[in-house]
Amino acid sequence: MENLYRYLIDGREAVSLEPGLPFPPGADGSPELALTQTVPGLGPAAWKVSDSRQLRAAADVSWLDPRRIGDFPELRPDISSIIAAERLTGVNVRHPRWRQALEFTVPKPGKKRLHLLAVGDVGGILLTALKVLGGKTLSTIGICDLNEKTAARWTAEMGQISWPWEYGVLPEVETILPEELFHCDIFVFAATRAVPPVGSGIKDVRMAQLDANRPLVEHFARQARDKDFSGLFIVLSDPVDQLCQAAWRASNQGPDGNFDYLGLLPEQIQGFGLGVMNARAAFFAKRDPRFSSFLTEGRTFGPHGKGLVAANSITHYDDELSQELTRLTLEANLRIRELGFKPYVAPAVSSGAMQLLLALRGGWHCGSVNLGGVWFGCKNRFTAYGLELETLELPDNLFSRLQETERTLRALSCGQEDDIWNVNC
Repeated sequence: MENLYRYLIDGREAVSLEPGLPFPPGADGSPELALTQTVPGLGPAAWKVSDSRQLRAAADVSWLDPRRIGDFPELRPDISSIIAAERLTGVNVRHPRWRQALEFTVPKPGKKRLHLLAVGDVGGILLTALKVLGGKTLSTIGICDLNEKTAARWTAEMGQISWPWEYGVLPEVETILPEELFHCDIFVFAATRAVPPVGSGIKDVRMAQLDANRPLVEHFARQARDKDFSGLFIVLSDPVDQLCQAAWRASNQGPDGNFDYLGLLPEQIQGFGLGVMNARAAFFAKRDPRFSSFLTEGRTFGPHGKGLVAANSITHYDDELSQELTRLTLEANLRIRELGFKPYVAPAVSSGAMQLLLALRGGWHCGSVNLGGVWFGCKNRFTAYGLELETLELPDNLFSRLQETERTLRALSCGQEDDIWNVNC
């Protein structure tokens, strides 16, 4: 039986595998919190403990299959039963904003206010879908665009969408000023500076947008820090996963350029790009019986682009079939471009509106979350006990693919002159 140390955190009972933490001793009661100490920014600051092995190791892709972490800590039966009952919140007390992380887990009652930056191709479709689908979840949608006429046009268009004789059931849409962007519960970044035109010959369109869009997301992430933003920061622009990382980095560096971890929490930032990849995999699974198991047993993991893993089945995994399904899913956007169109409708709805509404309702959704300092797409949800990741028993060859994706994402961060990323290189 491993030693568990008892602490009292702001009137809440806590346990930890670590002795000597700077908190008053706790009673031998039913704990609400499990305290850990890991490098800030290498995973959520607070999360729902779905497996006791998560208390032993910093977050990485192994959290999706905790068997890969190691053996179970031998805990007292009453502690194990709390984890089994899904009532324990893990918290990294080494993170300087861990108290704010615990506040972030608390569900906010009522409908939410959402602000959307940029109503271009993706933003316009996203806005339309949220207007029509978001009546039970959203109270108001504020839109901001550099082009004032664009914002005015979309405000008027959305104002003229309503059910007959039920004029108050859909969220109101209004134009907001740039300085008001973070007076909300959810901020959605859908701005972009450069989308390669159809026929440009560029194969990896998403990565071609990185250099153009990174300064934009960094600017607004710093603004979120300055405004002490406490809501969700959602990235919808490409490349989703790298821009999430850029936003977190920018908001957590002080005026001297060093990390102080006083900006956005890791779990405050999610990338919404995996939803459409999941939907595209399902599209092919409906049309080819070889892939039909995906519809009931399949999963998608990883980034919105190169490194994606579409698994035909978790329980009956076939690597060759999954590799083919992954390729078809990755190239689906190219098929739309070959028709002469930019492929933005499905991403705006499947990755944007649908995943966002699921997330706000506490439902399982596809999103990129911080695992080991990189944003990695997986099935997750927000709960009253913190961010929860779906845990599965993954076949070895599937887990190897996830590890390879994790290494690829991490390699994009190496070689930069700051301590947190050099830890992982």
